[in-house]
Amino acid sequence: MKFFLDANILVSVLNKEYPLYTYTSRVLSMAGSPGTTLVTTNICLAIAFYFAEKKHGQESAKKRIGLLMQHLDIVDCGNREAVSSMQNKKIHDFEDGLQYYAALHANCTCIVTNDLDDFYFSDVQVLDPERFFKKYV
Repeated sequence: MKFFLDANILVSVLNKEYPLYTYTSRVLSMAGSPGTTLVTTNICLAIAFYFAEKKHGQESAKKRIGLLMQHLDIVDCGNREAVSSMQNKKIHDFEDGLQYYAALHANCTCIVTNDLDDFYFSDVQVLDPERFFKKYV
């Protein structure tokens, strides 16, 4: 199964943001498990890098992102996702739409996010890390 990790999950792991880190780190620990693929987009990585750099500095942020990237598949977030996001009248936040369509086009089973309300329009299952962990681990 493929599971899409939203930027806030990556930020939580990179910056060890408690109490979220308790479950976000467990979600990330599933990387490499048989039959499990964790995916994200380059946009989510850029957002995560920004917040990691603010907290830890550029050099540390680069190392952290590099380690994180070893455990994730980076899926397309390009023209098709941008057009789909713009055309969907239910979507009010363009960036959330980009992530949603990237997850949808990558055939993800669910989107894991700390902001469930951001994906109110989703046809893909959306779970917070705690519910995800309880359901899939």
